[in-house]
Amino acid sequence: MGVIRSFKRNFSDLFKKLFKKQNARIGIYGPPNAGKTTLANRILRDWTGDAMGSVSHIAHETRRARRREGVTIKTNGNSITLDIIDTPGLATKIDFHEFMEQGMDEAESKRRAKEATEGVIEAVKWLENLDGVILVMDATEDPFTQVNVTVIGNMEARSLPLLIVANKVDLPEASPSTIRDAFPQHPMVSISALEGKNVETFYEELAKRFG
Repeated sequence: MGVIRSFKRNFSDLFKKLFKKQNARIGIYGPPNAGKTTLANRILRDWTGDAMGSVSHIAHETRRARRREGVTIKTNGNSITLDIIDTPGLATKIDFHEFMEQGMDEAESKRRAKEATEGVIEAVKWLENLDGVILVMDATEDPFTQVNVTVIGNMEARSLPLLIVANKVDLPEASPSTIRDAFPQHPMVSISALEGKNVETFYEELAKRFG
């Protein structure tokens, strides 16, 4: 009887491991300098006390995808655990002259442009392995860009959950309503990832979409 009980217990443990629900993998996407890493840092600091990476006014500061597993967010009595992937800024063209304009020499500029291009390719590949996307848009910019339209079209084709974040609403020229009007078929939340404005609503939407 002891052997049978031991077998049942071991089988039960194995069954639980094999069929344990994986954390939802959520990618943070958007164009360069929309505030993706600032948002990733906000999420991690609020719920883990850590940070994802450094930020800069220079485009393409993030040139490799960064993943943080098991981030548990609690809101309205609910709890959701996610794997957060902060991706490089998506762009249709990366010119090394943009880096030279920031004071870098030609060699450094070309190296950064090459890394940024590789980062875009990596970000696109990640779309194959995600359960949902947070698409960050700069609320001071025109939302009708090729990057935004492409990411949204990709998510719609895959029937994957998508949450649009209109970021930088702390700036006086921000117009989150323009983003909402541009993509009315998807949920949107307006925030300032830098100042933490309206992040509680963001977490509620996050749990609703990806929980």
